[in-house]
Amino acid sequence: MSSDSDSDETVGEDRVPVLLVRGDREFLIEPGAEQGTDLGVLEVPDDVQPGDTVETHLGEAFQVRRLRGPDLFHQFERTGAPMVPRDVGLVIGETGVSQGDRVLDTGTGTGVLAASMARAGADVVTYERDPEFAEVARENMELGGVEDSVDVRTGDLTETVDELEGSSFDVVTLDTGDAASIVEHAPELLVEGGFVAVYSPFIESTREVVETAREVDLANVRTRETIQREMQFDDRGSRPSTAPVGHTGYLTIARNV
Repeated sequence: MSSDSDSDETVGEDRVPVLLVRGDREFLIEPGAEQGTDLGVLEVPDDVQPGDTVETHLGEAFQVRRLRGPDLFHQFERTGAPMVPRDVGLVIGETGVSQGDRVLDTGTGTGVLAASMARAGADVVTYERDPEFAEVARENMELGGVEDSVDVRTGDLTETVDELEGSSFDVVTLDTGDAASIVEHAPELLVEGGFVAVYSPFIESTREVVETAREVDLANVRTRETIQREMQFDDRGSRPSTAPVGHTGYLTIARNV
């Protein structure tokens, strides 16, 4: 354990939790901490680095990995169902979120999307109505190492959107039932060529978003169902999994041109 005199110096990159992995077991542990497991106690060195091997007191080896984007989905504290990695990838891929972009987001929730966009290089302002959820999201941003790039605000964006008009965001991402009321302001929020991405689990709210986007003259308005099938490979042959089809929601993309 570090002393009080050096505790301030070790907060930051050196104290970012790492994943200790063995087979299907994963433990997120801060350097210098201990973790009890069914294979013994893990004592993580203060100077642990990704790629190291750490053994439990029973001699069972775990590999050290740094926390990567897809790990956020599994390791963030949840306040609801977070956006799954494939949908995060679609949002980032369809809008081109990248280094130097300014993103306005609402419906923070667990914060997986906001953190992922920040890890892609963007500065994100995200709104969460529930104060407790917002506080959890701030803690998750610290865990993801993006607390300096994500401004988690407690509040309802629909009540303050007028104040943000003219702020020149590159991308607006919405994961909330009243997204259409924000899409209405998209031309005043976005830079020329900027994108709005709306994620919704329901067709009715998706239709409302599409109609509003067209009414305010956003271009290239398109909606896709996000769906995925896992493949199975065994001695009998290869085929899609017979498990339920992986529908998660509807993604609408539009552009300010």
